[in-house]
Amino acid sequence: QVQLMESGGGLVQPGGSLRLSCSVSRDISSIYYMGWYRRTPGKSRELVAGLFSDAPVNYRDSVKGRFTASIDANNNMMYLQMNNVKPEDTAVYYCNCLWERTNYWGQGTQVTVSS
Repeated sequence: QVQLMESGGGLVQPGGSLRLSCSVSRDISSIYYMGWYRRTPGKSRELVAGLFSDAPVNYRDSVKGRFTASIDANNNMMYLQMNNVKPEDTAVYYCNCLWERTNYWGQGTQVTVSS
């Protein structure tokens, strides 16, 4: 099994920045795929950034140039740096990984973009 735990959410003003963190209970180098997703009320969960171990990060169009996903393999952490945030980025953000053909999710962290 893999336990994922997100942190770093909160209230941020439009144009501001926030960094989300995801701690991973297993050796992250053994995980082929990790991703950041988000969900807003009334909508299905959507991909924000997908990280395959052997490919560039895949971002959804609306966050390209503003968000950066990264992995710290030494500390088994994944990050999402969110810059120039917009009200439409308001959502619950989830950390996800695929390990041994099973999908794992964190509990989510709320990000609210509002003035």
